[in-house]
Amino acid sequence: MSRDTRPVSWVKAARKAFEKFPEGAQIEVLRALTVAAEGGKADIAKPMKGLGSGVYEIALKFRTDAYRAVYALQIDDAVWVVHAFQKKSRTGIKTPKHEVDLIKERIKMLKEMLR
Repeated sequence: MSRDTRPVSWVKAARKAFEKFPEGAQIEVLRALTVAAEGGKADIAKPMKGLGSGVYEIALKFRTDAYRAVYALQIDDAVWVVHAFQKKSRTGIKTPKHEVDLIKERIKMLKEMLR
């Protein structure tokens, strides 16, 4: 049985931020995105609450830092990476509000762009 692998597309700003991640962190995030593109869900990916279905956050602890990449599945037929950032917040595991707002804004823009 062959599965269709979806393309992984990037919002330009997310790609630029991702490219600043350490190489080891990039490899782990790309591995998780590959799983998503093949129709699965990596262990380090979890649904993001409050953003509708099909929006996932890859949460990666790498060395002493935390990295996040957010992707959306419900926009055209690709896996869209809408945001990537190094989590600096010391307020526990919650994603900072300004990051969530940015993610919502990018998803909205993408949907309008791809109509």
